[in-house]
Amino acid sequence: MSNRSPQSSEGGFIETVKTVAWAVVIAVGIRSLLFEPFTIPSGSMVPTLLVGDFVFVSKYSYGYSRYSFPFGVVPIPDRFPKGEPARGDVAVFRLPSNPSENYIKRLVGVPGDRIQVKAGILHVNGEAVRRERSEPCRAVAGGAEPDKTGYLEVMPGNKRHCIFERSDRDELDNTPEFIVPPNHYFAMGDNRDNSVDSRYRAPDGSRPVGFIPAANLVGRAEIVWLSLEEDMRWFEIWRWPTGLRFRRMFTGIE
Repeated sequence: MSNRSPQSSEGGFIETVKTVAWAVVIAVGIRSLLFEPFTIPSGSMVPTLLVGDFVFVSKYSYGYSRYSFPFGVVPIPDRFPKGEPARGDVAVFRLPSNPSENYIKRLVGVPGDRIQVKAGILHVNGEAVRRERSEPCRAVAGGAEPDKTGYLEVMPGNKRHCIFERSDRDELDNTPEFIVPPNHYFAMGDNRDNSVDSRYRAPDGSRPVGFIPAANLVGRAEIVWLSLEEDMRWFEIWRWPTGLRFRRMFTGIE
């Protein structure tokens, strides 16, 4: 026969509920205010990010907006406190044409910038961004896309990162000049010929990404903390010895 009284059982249940509630509050707080994990679902950011990469995004980098919080429940009209993304940051943002979707791209234009692509070369405010063939950039993706050439791109301010180009004659390799409006940003994928980004115009003439309002920025991508081969799922523990890309894990995102 148990010596536990109904009161002690009830007290134990209440303590369990409290513990779970605090765990949820802490988890939501970390996710909303500090870091949020994201998975890379497409190859638009190759070679910087690969399909199967898991990244942490810092939520405090640009200040907070309604999209910093689950379900957009906090009615912040812009950002608080207001943070200024740097040209060249890799950022997660809510798609302007469908805010329920998260996108991750590189911010190549800040408010007031003039952005244009000519024969595959990015131009910022009338100046061509330096681009150099780079075997290390080519090797980053482990030969995942053999038809692409790897380049080191050097943004204004000397921020360097790798990009992929299939050719300089693809659909998005020659664009009109875009003038970034106040409080907006212009984004491009590092896989320049395989990215739906601010350059892209849909067949119906719309721009699903276009200029990104500052309020839509979720945060800056900081680190790859886990990386799996494309056809692998994280719970397939038996495949970890060969399916984990150890060389990419806990690496900063340039």
